[in-house]
Amino acid sequence: MSAGSAAAADVRVGFIGLGNMGAPMAQRLIDWPGGLVVCDARPSATEKFAAAGATVAATAAEVARTASVISVTVLDDAQVRDVVEGPHGILRTARAGTVIAVHSTISDSTAVELAERCRASDVDLVDAPVSGGAPGATQGRLAVMVGGNDEAFAAVRDPFRLWADLVVHAGPVGAGTRMKLARNLLHFVAFAAATEACRLAEAAGLDIRRLGEVVRHSDAVTGGAGAILWRDTTAALPPGDPWLPIMSHVRDLGEKDLGLALALGDRLDLELPLARLGLERLAEGLGLERSAVTASIEQNGAHR
Repeated sequence: MSAGSAAAADVRVGFIGLGNMGAPMAQRLIDWPGGLVVCDARPSATEKFAAAGATVAATAAEVARTASVISVTVLDDAQVRDVVEGPHGILRTARAGTVIAVHSTISDSTAVELAERCRASDVDLVDAPVSGGAPGATQGRLAVMVGGNDEAFAAVRDPFRLWADLVVHAGPVGAGTRMKLARNLLHFVAFAAATEACRLAEAAGLDIRRLGEVVRHSDAVTGGAGAILWRDTTAALPPGDPWLPIMSHVRDLGEKDLGLALALGDRLDLELPLARLGLERLAEGLGLERSAVTASIEQNGAHR
């Protein structure tokens, strides 16, 4: 047995919440060397885990009697609070050194507050929201963003790697949630932009299902919006910065194409507020001034 396997054999993992995300995540921990104990409010959710050899606990407190790394995947802040510090919660029985990992997307302030309360019992809480949805959980390809101290991160890293192929230490408690919120801001603003693109395509007489086919294909190749997220700052790019020619190219293409889309919208009498905002903000977001051509077009009022 390797040193890593020996260490894992001393760590029993708990998993609370076996819904669409939690169940496939926990499934990948069935063969964890130290054993798995699961808990869910619905007895039917734990049946297949019991059949596979996992221990079933009736309450979160019962999970904490034996597990030293406990994942929590429940609905919201209120449920997380109940699981952690409720009358049948983890803190009722958790031993010193236990690490609680909250995968639910909750308020960062809730994570910080609960972590402070846990520390009073010599228990660490990390906020560890995930990205990748149920398909990513099933495939073991989630990204998990962990907020917590170095010791707690070290304790959760190996079990997390069984259901996530990207484990990021985002910073102290609360940082994981803040990173998830930033990631989801991009996600859902992009959804809003997608609906605007669909309105433009529909007004132009196009098949929006085929548009979706093209978007999914090209994003899989280029990386989509994440393709530009490489810099370590949002500050303006100084002369000579190696990113300057790359971001300038992105700006020039983006401003040109957004301008053309807005012109098409004008001809179709279709307002495109997100496209207009994108044209106004793209260069600044890339750390650049707007291109001279675009600034001139805007100044002359080519677009309403």
